Amino acid sequence: MHAGLRITAFAAALAATFGTAYGVGEAVDPVVEDPAPARHESHGGASQGPNEDGGQGGHGGHRTEQAGGLEISDGGYTLDLRTQRVTAGERTDLSFVIRDDHGRAVTTYRREHDKELHLIVASRDLGTYRHLHPTRAADGTWSIPVDLPRAGGYRVFADFTPAVRDAENLTLGADLAASGTYEPQRLPAPTATADIDGYDVRLDGGLRPGKETELKLKVSRDGTPVTNLQPYLGAYGHLVALRSGDLAYLHVHPNGDPGDGTTEPGPEISFTATAPSSGTYRLFLDFKHEGKVHTAAFTVRAGTATTGEVPSEAPSGSDSGEHEGEPGHGH
Repeated sequence: MHAGLRITAFAAALAATFGTAYGVGEAVDPVVEDPAPARHESHGGASQGPNEDGGQGGHGGHRTEQAGGLEISDGGYTLDLRTQRVTAGERTDLSFVIRDDHGRAVTTYRREHDKELHLIVASRDLGTYRHLHPTRAADGTWSIPVDLPRAGGYRVFADFTPAVRDAENLTLGADLAASGTYEPQRLPAPTATADIDGYDVRLDGGLRPGKETELKLKVSRDGTPVTNLQPYLGAYGHLVALRSGDLAYLHVHPNGDPGDGTTEPGPEISFTATAPSSGTYRLFLDFKHEGKVHTAAFTVRAGTATTGEVPSEAPSGSDSGEHEGEPGHGH
């Protein structure tokens, strides 16, 4: 997976953000299930780099053994977030630039999973999640309208691969503040099923620190398995995992691709993932059916297998928002 480095003075910076950005008049601690884990050194192992033609061979160099998104700069590239504050409940243009080590805006990217860049916006309490695909102008400026429903701290993740030889996939992260009255939310308890837009999604498997494990998600509707999922971003499912506490980012890819002769279009979607540490993670599964994209969310604890039994007190939903160009998606 991507290299993840510790954000220094994280607690102080976050307290300052909550004390000044939301208009509540005092510092507010984030509501999380677990404290931020210790730092992780740069990842090792062989890279599975993208094909020279920009294809998805090896899934563009994604590595599952480490997390990313903890740094605003990595590998000679920097996320220059031009919009650092929005107002909760108001539609605002979010803009940013990816800069190289000379400060120049990057204007060429390799397409991965049908897009040049994937933008994830998640609230610090992991109650709000957006998977977006902004538009790039000729000068390298990316932009997209966002409407964040709740005040508080957010993390913006840019997942991309520059179109240069031997480039690795990178995930850079930056903080975003949404002003308004802040009402912290607790992380939902671990669950094995999610009910979203009339679909039931069951999770089997779990995350284990430092060890590859298989995650299987089975989609059904009205008690009937869904066997005609549609490709979305070049796969039948798209899974993002965020670690509670520091929002370390795991971009996990499915086992198999549409049209490979062996991967069925449902009801089961299989992923392989490695948790970089113990802790609690929030999983967000995007899947497409009948022309609409839906997002199912789960809470899991690394080291604990999920077997399909749902704690009766544990809600599994989140405000997953919408995917542009995909009507009907959202909660």
